[in-house]
Amino acid sequence: MKRPYFALVVALAALGACQSQTSTPETAAAKPPTTEAAAGNTYGAKVSEAGAQPMSALSGVLGSKDSVQVKLVGQITDVCQAKGCWMKMETADGKEMRVRFKDYAFFVPKDVKGKTAVVEGWVHREVVPVADLQHYAKDAGKSDKEVAAITKDEQQVNFEADGVLIKN
Repeated sequence: MKRPYFALVVALAALGACQSQTSTPETAAAKPPTTEAAAGNTYGAKVSEAGAQPMSALSGVLGSKDSVQVKLVGQITDVCQAKGCWMKMETADGKEMRVRFKDYAFFVPKDVKGKTAVVEGWVHREVVPVADLQHYAKDAGKSDKEVAAITKDEQQVNFEADGVLIKN
C-alpha cells in the first residue's frame, strides 16, 4: 500500500514545480527534444513505436492492478498551457488520462494537441485531490468559475512517462 503515498508525493512535487510562474523564456517553452527522427520528436528518455499498445488496450493491460509499466500510443487531447508540463490522452472509455513527466525532467511543446504520441512509463490508479484538480484546470486555461466548480476529489488513471515520442 505504499503506492498511494508515492503517487501523492509525486503529485505534490509536480504540482509545486508547475505552479512556479516566474517564467523566463527558458522555462516558458518546452525543453528541446532529445532526439529527432523521421517519425517525430522524443522528449525525455528515447522512445520508439515498437511494441506500443493502442490506448484501447489500457483497460486490459492495467486490469485490477494499481500500476503497471507499459508503452501506449494515442492522440493528445490537451496540454498544460503554462509550461507543457503535462498532457492528456483519451482512453477507450472516453475519459482522459493525464500524462506527467518523470522527475519533472522534461516538458512537451504547448501546441501538440491533436497529435499522436507514444508514451513509455507507468500507468497507475490514484485519487487526485481537489487542489490538484483546480491547479490542472488553471493550467488548461479554465475560467475562475470553472475552477471553483471543482469541489470533489477524483479517482483517475494517470501516467508517469519516462519518455514521449510525438509523431509528426
